[in-house]
Amino acid sequence: MATTKLWHIKGRIKDLIEYVENPEKTVVTDKAAEDFFNVFSYTWNPVKTEGGQYVTSINCQKDIALRQMILTKQQYGKDDGYIAWHGYQSFKPGEVTPNQCHAIGVAFAKEMWGDRFQIVVTTHLDKGHLHNHIAFNSVSFKDGSKYNFSKAEQKRMREVSDRLCRERGLSVIEHPHKAPSRPVWLDEKSGKPTRYNIYRQDIEAAIRGTHSIEDFEAFLNRLGYLTDFTGAHWKLRLPQFEHFTRTDTLDPEWTPEYLRRSVIWNQRFGTRMPEFREPRDVPEEFKAAYIPHQRPTQLKRFYLYYYCELGILPKGTSYTPLSPFMREELRKLDELDRQTRYLAKYNINTIEGLWADREKNQAELDTLTAQRTKLQNRIRRAAPEEKELLRAEKAEVSAKIRDLRLRIQCADGIEERSIRMQENLDRMNDNERRAERQEITRNTIKNERGYDR
Repeated sequence: MATTKLWHIKGRIKDLIEYVENPEKTVVTDKAAEDFFNVFSYTWNPVKTEGGQYVTSINCQKDIALRQMILTKQQYGKDDGYIAWHGYQSFKPGEVTPNQCHAIGVAFAKEMWGDRFQIVVTTHLDKGHLHNHIAFNSVSFKDGSKYNFSKAEQKRMREVSDRLCRERGLSVIEHPHKAPSRPVWLDEKSGKPTRYNIYRQDIEAAIRGTHSIEDFEAFLNRLGYLTDFTGAHWKLRLPQFEHFTRTDTLDPEWTPEYLRRSVIWNQRFGTRMPEFREPRDVPEEFKAAYIPHQRPTQLKRFYLYYYCELGILPKGTSYTPLSPFMREELRKLDELDRQTRYLAKYNINTIEGLWADREKNQAELDTLTAQRTKLQNRIRRAAPEEKELLRAEKAEVSAKIRDLRLRIQCADGIEERSIRMQENLDRMNDNERRAERQEITRNTIKNERGYDR
């Protein structure tokens, strides 16, 4: 089973030339570009490829591959924009040998781009899973045209890689879907309340608490979910997210047929729709900090009100928020705690106070940055015995600059998060009001028909 991915490297031909001329002293700030240059560094410093055994070049010589790519760009006058493309092909742990992994990677690169582009393929053996890195020029040596990556090309990559795996008796991903980011994946594995874990919990609750598909969908709608149970795959999402998630992606068993059988099975036990209540004992002094659909101004109290809604305050409470809008926020408690402590430490109570604090820090940062620049210039011209004193002074200034940057970053985060917190509370508030109106409507209909009990 192999997974593939491809992304562009944006930059200037000057960056490539500098790296070729002095790779050890070239400072690469962009992580994507750094990974790209590492592909070529393994050709002359092959720590991860067993002495360069698993490095193959296509349409170029591996020891001067980058130089040849530069010449191709200069030949056609295309030295800006995307300077290269970098991708990987990763295999399931224990499924392939290093020789197999590299052979598949080379065959894959040749079939995809070997007729027009200069390519370097390296196989890395330093991880638990063997994987190939593939780097190729963005400009074709054949006609000077630039590579265009499209959805059709992405599909072809997957098809070519899967076919090469099948030909060698390897497994393939039968139903591919976009995987969550690694931090989310790790949080899911540890059981933290990620979006997908919350989806699973609520679907399981809906299965246990309903006895018809109508009730099942109504249960999820009552929690605030948008649902689509019309096609071959049932889907749901929360309003703050753009894309739907299929139920059988959350759990392969959760097909429409399985869910129908599961909720119908509950009929014999007389399962009833549970009541939804959000009992919150929020102190009066914090209640005024939240006004629906109005930007918060009392920041410190607003944060404390949010803590109450999350069940963190008052201390010792056993309350857990029912709303999925709020439960995912429990995953971000470290960030919330850091921002709350910042507000308390610097006695920032309002949004205006936050802005004033940030402006003060920015002004001080600009002053210290200018001071450090002057010190750096003095160090260049200073005598050897004076340089050590100036460097110590520069280190102190740099430490202050780091602290101010962190404070400004935290202030920016507080302002951004306060908006997201307001949106979460608004969604929860709107959902509660909508549910109340629906309940009143249902009761009115029952009374009119004489069904009131």
